[in-house]
Amino acid sequence: MVVLIGGASHTGKTLLAQRMIERYKFPCLSIDLIKMGLIRSRVTSLTPVDDEALKPYLWNIVKEIVKTAVENGQNLIVEGAYIPCDWQKYFNRKYRDEIRAYFIIMSQNYIKRHWAEIVSHSCDIEYRRSDDFSAYVALSENAENLALCKKYGTNIIFIDGKYSVPVPELRRT
Repeated sequence: MVVLIGGASHTGKTLLAQRMIERYKFPCLSIDLIKMGLIRSRVTSLTPVDDEALKPYLWNIVKEIVKTAVENGQNLIVEGAYIPCDWQKYFNRKYRDEIRAYFIIMSQNYIKRHWAEIVSHSCDIEYRRSDDFSAYVALSENAENLALCKKYGTNIIFIDGKYSVPVPELRRT
């Protein structure tokens, strides 16, 4: 089984992946690590600030890794902001039956009420050299992801009151 964990920056994707690793003992692939490996090795001329160009570039690689894991019967967690909300359209039914996707989305009210707390936790799991992420960007990205996830029927872990991201129960269909 492959688990995809998506969402905007600072929503807790890596934290959820860590909890799932501990519970299910699945290996995990961070799309940010792939991104930096490709950039540092100069396999691409893209840079960390080329976010819009990085999305399709990285997803093309990641979706093929996901297919390979499914074909090999391997369990895998893939986490990152570069997973599209319409991920299903990239896989036929054989693959979709072996993939579970969850997008962590923070409500507008949550972001407004807890912005300082959100920023204070930005390095809890991974170190961020510079964090120029703004509340405006967070509000925009979370609203866009919410609309897209609803449009495509993607599972949402919605953060509105207290920050709580439960580890989903994984069951085969």
